[in-house]
Amino acid sequence: MAADDRDDFVAAMARSRSAHSPWIAPPATPEEFDALLRRTDDQSFATLLVRLAGDGRIAGFFSISEIVRRGFQSAFLGYAGVAGLEGRGYMTEGLWLLLEHAFTELGLHRLEANIQPGNTASIELVRRCGFVREGFSEKYLKIGGEWRDHERWAIRAELWERARRS
Repeated sequence: MAADDRDDFVAAMARSRSAHSPWIAPPATPEEFDALLRRTDDQSFATLLVRLAGDGRIAGFFSISEIVRRGFQSAFLGYAGVAGLEGRGYMTEGLWLLLEHAFTELGLHRLEANIQPGNTASIELVRRCGFVREGFSEKYLKIGGEWRDHERWAIRAELWERARRS
């Protein structure tokens, strides 16, 4: 992700705001985009865009955050798709590419996604890509001013290797 992506990204996320509610509030203003872009300067954070091969439109984004090294080699996964492009496999393909990046180039051992129980599309996305449900966290994350429960889904490098071969 780069400064050149600002206009496309902001337009795509603003257009998708109602589709993301109440699950997340992705950056949808130039200021929020700039703050996200600044975070990518930190070694513990990365954001990757999903763009369509044909016309270059943004179909979504993934963020890898709180990357911890040493004996942990783990991080958290966040993401959002663009409204109107759902159900076409773009985020699934994007997640497979992100996992390859995370487990090969970044050398991570584990990636965790925390998802609200009613967000079935998000749960199905991670399940398709080999994540397993590890548990449930009550009032885990504050979203929209409210503490919300989340299911904890994760994938380890060896599970990714097995999933991509099947």
